[in-house]
Amino acid sequence: MRKLHTGWSRTLGMIGTLAVPVAAFAQETETLTKDNVIVGTMNIDFRTRTELDTSGDYKAGSPKIGVKDEYKFDIIVADTTQFTGTITRQPNIFTKTLQRSKQSAQLGFDVSLTVMNPKDLKQKKVVGKWVGTVPIDTASGAYQLAGGKAQQSALRIAVDAMGKASAFTDEFAGRLMGKAEKKEGLAAYTYKRVVGKKTVEVKVSKSDPMRFDNIVLGKGPAEVYPRTTVNGRLDYDYETGNWYTDGIRFTYNLNGKEYEDIVTGSIKWVEDPNRESNGKGYYDFNLRFNEEKSRTASGESAAFENMSDEDAFFAVDNSIPCMTGMISYVDTFGGDGDLPTSSQVAFNLNANQLTKAQIMNFFKLWMICIGPTNDE
Repeated sequence: MRKLHTGWSRTLGMIGTLAVPVAAFAQETETLTKDNVIVGTMNIDFRTRTELDTSGDYKAGSPKIGVKDEYKFDIIVADTTQFTGTITRQPNIFTKTLQRSKQSAQLGFDVSLTVMNPKDLKQKKVVGKWVGTVPIDTASGAYQLAGGKAQQSALRIAVDAMGKASAFTDEFAGRLMGKAEKKEGLAAYTYKRVVGKKTVEVKVSKSDPMRFDNIVLGKGPAEVYPRTTVNGRLDYDYETGNWYTDGIRFTYNLNGKEYEDIVTGSIKWVEDPNRESNGKGYYDFNLRFNEEKSRTASGESAAFENMSDEDAFFAVDNSIPCMTGMISYVDTFGGDGDLPTSSQVAFNLNANQLTKAQIMNFFKLWMICIGPTNDE
C-alpha cells in the first residue's frame, strides 16, 4: 500500500475567441469522451527526507532550514490548457529544547499557464500564472487557501490581457483539512454505491478524511473555467492505500446558469508485485459525476451480477459520466527502504461524458491536495 508520511496574430485571435461568451459557453458545455484528458508528468523530490539538519539545534529528523519538497510538473488538461511549473512544500521546524518554531509549514505555487489553439494545438501562448502561498497548520491539518494574503502572497490565478480577452486575477479561498496528525482516533466507515440493481459496500476500519470546507477555486485560465466552490471529503484507507468519497460537491455559475456536480467513487491503490525492487504502483481512478441523476432506470445490472461486492464497488460503469484512468508512480526509496526520496509520476486520466469545466475543476482540486495525495 502507499503509506502516509505524517511529517511530511493567430494565437492572439484564439485567445480573443475564448472571451466570447456565447461561443465559449457552447464549447464548454459540450461533453468529452476521450482518453488522456489530463496527461503529463510530475517529478517529486522529497528533499526534506534527504537534506537533514546537522546542527543539532532542531528536533531530531528535521530537515535543514529552507529545504523544501519540490513537485515539478508539465500537465495538459482538456487538450487546450497546459500547466507547467513547481509546487513546493515546506515543513515546520522547531528548536530541539524549547520547541520554538523556526520555520512554518506552507505550500508555494509557481505555475505557468499556457493555452493552445483548438484548431492547431501546436499554436500556444503563455497567458498567465498560478502563484501564491498556502500556510499549513499541521496541528489541525488545515491548509488555509486564503492565508497567503497576509504575507502579500495570495494564492491566485493571474491572467494577462491578450487580444480581445481582458486581464483578470482571481484568488483561492477556503480550507483544506488534511489528514489527521494523530491516527489513534480514526473511525471505521462504510461506503455504499448502487451498481445495477443492487447496493454494494466497502467497509474501512481506519478512514482518515481529507475535508474540503468551502474551498474556492480561482477561475481561469480562460473566463469559461468559472470560479468554483468545493465542499465534501475524500477519505484515505490506511490498510489499503485507497481513497473513497461519498460526495465532493462542485458548485459554479457558467454563463448565468448555476451548476452542481457531485463526485462519488474511489481511487484504488494498486502495487506492482515487484514494488520493493522497482518502486512501481498506480492509482486506479473510478470517480463518477452526478451518479444519482445519470443512472438509467434499467442500469447495467447484467454486467455486475456475478461480481463480489468489492469487485462491483470498484467496477467502472461507462453508462454514467466518470473519470477513469491512472496516475502511475515509480518511486526511489531511501537507504532504510521505507519512504520514497523521489517519485516519477505519470498522469493518464480519461473522461467519459464530462465537460471541460468538470475536468478543469477536478484537476485544480487535485493539485491543491498535492501534499496529502503524494505522501508515502
